[in-house]
Amino acid sequence: MATPAWTISGQYYETCSCDFLCPCLPGQLTVSPSKGSCTFAMAFQVDRGSYGAVSLDGLGFIILGLTPEAMAKGNWSVGVVADERASVEQRDAITAIASGAEGGPMAALSGLVGNFMGVESAPIRFDSNGATWSVQASSLVDMAAEGARGINPNAAEPLYLDNTGHPAADRFALARASKSHVHALGLAWDDVSGKNNGQYAPFSWRSA
Repeated sequence: MATPAWTISGQYYETCSCDFLCPCLPGQLTVSPSKGSCTFAMAFQVDRGSYGAVSLDGLGFIILGLTPEAMAKGNWSVGVVADERASVEQRDAITAIASGAEGGPMAALSGLVGNFMGVESAPIRFDSNGATWSVQASSLVDMAAEGARGINPNAAEPLYLDNTGHPAADRFALARASKSHVHALGLAWDDVSGKNNGQYAPFSWRSA
């Protein structure tokens, strides 16, 4: 059976357990994360989306993961928190897209994933005010960050990293995480140091 054509777009937010600035992308995934391993939470607020005839407008999902050493070495554990408002069809579509099973940007990383941890549902709340944002999914995920600034006191925009090759966005704003709490799918991570990495950007994905 042919894979339905799909497209989703909206806003992406992420924090990870690496120190700011995360070394993994500049190191082309071959360097060790700041703390030896990396736990990450990638949240996607979908403004518009469809998977075949299934609408995904207004839903959200979070991709959670753990990379036990340098990312390029693989053996990632990855799972998904899906919006509890999603129907069975919508949840299946979100899982297919977020896991890379139906192509798109996440498919390029599928060879690095050794353990798919499954899917949990929760109400997902996105809040943003300028360069400050937060994402909460019940007791499963609670994270917040603020865009990182350079030394220009008059700059209206945060610092950006471009040409990243990151699956969410090739260009994203850098941020400092103020908190990251993940307790889902076997992952447990809590950080309130204010020193960890964050990033955010508009995203637009589609099937091949």
